Amino acid sequence: MVAPNSRKDEESRTVLIRIRRQDGPGKPSRWEEFDVPYSTGANVISCLQWIAAHPHTSEGTDSTPVVYDSGCLEEVCGACTMVINGGVRQSCTALIENIIDSSNTITLEPMSSFPVIRDLAVDRARLFDALERVRGWVPIDGTYDLGAGPMESPSTQLTRYQLSQCMSCGCCLEACPQYNLESDEEAWDEAFIGPQAISQARYFNLHETGSILSNQRVDMISGMGGVADCGNAQNCVKVCPKEIPLTESIAAMGRAVTVRSIRKFFQG
Repeated sequence: MVAPNSRKDEESRTVLIRIRRQDGPGKPSRWEEFDVPYSTGANVISCLQWIAAHPHTSEGTDSTPVVYDSGCLEEVCGACTMVINGGVRQSCTALIENIIDSSNTITLEPMSSFPVIRDLAVDRARLFDALERVRGWVPIDGTYDLGAGPMESPSTQLTRYQLSQCMSCGCCLEACPQYNLESDEEAWDEAFIGPQAISQARYFNLHETGSILSNQRVDMISGMGGVADCGNAQNCVKVCPKEIPLTESIAAMGRAVTVRSIRKFFQG
C-alpha cells in the first residue's frame, strides 16, 4: 500500500523538457521548454505524449504537439531515435529518472546526420538506400517449396543472430564522424555508407543462400564510400542499443574486400 503523502509527492514531480524544434525542411530551428509531470517508469515518449495533450510552454505560450517518430515502444522498430542530453539513443527506453540531470532538465534534439522533416522527426531514406545498395536481402526465385535449407554451424548461427538484431535505428550513423549529412541523393553514392550497411552486408554474406550475392556486396563496399572510408573511431559500437559488434563486421568485410581484390587480380 502506498502512503497518501508518497503518492501526492510522486504526482507533483515535474521535469523541464527542452526541445529543439523546426517547422519543416530548411526552416530555422528554435528552442521550446515544457514543464512535464512524471512518475516512476515514465519515459521520453510518455512526456512527448503529455506535451501533445497539453501544448503549452513553460512560459505559458500556446504551442503545438511535438512531431517525432515511434512505433513499437519496446526498442524493436528503431523509429524513435533522437539525441537526448547530447547523446543519441532510443527514446522509448530512456526512462526519465535515469536521464534527468542535476538541473532537472532533459534536452531533446533531432539527429544531425539526417534531414529534419519536422521537430524530432528526420528523413532516414539514405539509411534504407544503403541497404538496397548492399543488396540486404536473401535472393529467392519463386515461392515454391525447395526443401530443407542448408545446415548452419552453431558459431555462424550465433554471429548471424547478433547481426540480425539491427533495427536500422541510425544510432551508429549519428555517432560516426565519417557519416555526415548529405541531403543530395546524388552524393550518397560517394559518401561513407556507414557501419550499419556494412554489417548487414556481412550478415547476408554469412547466409548460405544469401551468399549467392556475396561478390556483388563486397564489390559495392570496396569502392568510394565503402569500408575503406571507415576511420575506426569505434563510436558506433558504443551507442548501438543492441550491442551489435559493428567494428568486427567492418574488419571482416575489410578482409573480404582484400581477398576479393586478390582473386580478381589473379583471375584477370
